[in-house]
Amino acid sequence: MEILSEKATRFVRAAAPEPDDVQAEMAEYADEHGFPTVGHEVGATLRLLARLVDARRVFEFGSGYGYSAYWFAGALPADGEIVLTEYDEDELDMAREYMARGGFDDLARYEGGDALDAIARYDGPFDVVLIDHQKHRYREAFDAVRGKVPPGGVVVADNAMAAGVIETEKLLALLEGEDPDDPNEHTLGVAEYLETVRADDAFETVVLPLGEGIAVSYRVA
Repeated sequence: MEILSEKATRFVRAAAPEPDDVQAEMAEYADEHGFPTVGHEVGATLRLLARLVDARRVFEFGSGYGYSAYWFAGALPADGEIVLTEYDEDELDMAREYMARGGFDDLARYEGGDALDAIARYDGPFDVVLIDHQKHRYREAFDAVRGKVPPGGVVVADNAMAAGVIETEKLLALLEGEDPDDPNEHTLGVAEYLETVRADDAFETVVLPLGEGIAVSYRVA
């Protein structure tokens, strides 16, 4: 699905900060191997959000080979922390290499296996949380981390509008109160997540049409 028109996408990219050499290499790897990442525009937005909330600690549900974590790390202070989680150990090893090359290894904590197991081992607060793992478990991830996000913190969910496994038209229908035929578990999972954060009085949520859509939920209380 095309979220933004080609011209709008060009405007966003032209105004976004330039990636450094390591980020450019990571993006090239994604292009060559068909690996899904948040992309340049969303990556720059994640870093900006981390700066805006003066983030010191970040937690990621699903880190792949570290693309989004690398963007986040650029906004953290020298004594900050970002927790990367990834089920695929080979990808986590790649993340270690890229983060070290960027000078961010001291900030990073690497957790192999299930991200929901990892979050249980960490106390809060986390100023920014990225949810970008199995779509049918987004609500579960939010429930697990909600109490660890302080007022002024942000939870971001990627693929809020589209992804290879998401039926976008059915997702929209669900959000508008309709009953589409047999939506898959990924579509249902994202719809459930968006309905949950929208109904939560402690958070204010908007969906930004960048990349494949990101839902940004700011903790107001």
